[in-house]
Amino acid sequence: MGSLIFWRKSTVIYTATYELETPTKWHRLTSVWQGGEEVVQQGLPHSQLSPSWQLLLLGDGSPTRHLQLLTRETTEVDVVDMSLIGMDLDGAPELIEALPAPRLRRQVWLCTSSGQRLGYASSWWEASHVDEYLQNRSLPIWASLARIRTELYRDIQGIYCGYSHALERGFGETGPFWGRHYLFWHYGKPLTLIYEVFSPYLTNYLGPTSLG
Repeated sequence: MGSLIFWRKSTVIYTATYELETPTKWHRLTSVWQGGEEVVQQGLPHSQLSPSWQLLLLGDGSPTRHLQLLTRETTEVDVVDMSLIGMDLDGAPELIEALPAPRLRRQVWLCTSSGQRLGYASSWWEASHVDEYLQNRSLPIWASLARIRTELYRDIQGIYCGYSHALERGFGETGPFWGRHYLFWHYGKPLTLIYEVFSPYLTNYLGPTSLG
């Protein structure tokens, strides 16, 4: 049995062993198309992905900020999972191996203040350091890190188009869905791996996902 891991939320201390079976699974797309770092750098034909959607998916700015500018509403997070996964690779993109273990997985919905779900995100962290960076777990990751003036580089490594029954139910929208994964780097070291999927509801603001 591995040693115990402790982390703190407010004044409550949570304890878990990292050899337990992985809890709630996360929502990975079943891809019909995907591209790696080279595609991210070059961009896609507009007939495949429109310029406005490419700015959202391939730009290195904060999606939280982008969603707020698009909707004119505060972007909030609904945290649905904080699970210790220990040494498990969790079916995550292979970049998870860049993060020291044992690890913790966090899943959230990105929502407007009126409750419209616009995005889904799963992120993976070194379990022993997660409280250092997510001091208020109800805030979006970018807002949490900005509050403590953390210098970051968003390194987008993959883009996907695919389907997920769970996300169809969660968004109340039919696929296909567009998503991506990236690493946040902090002082030359990987801080967290993030996998994001955006709702087709955003076509109300960004227009169609393709121009052909």
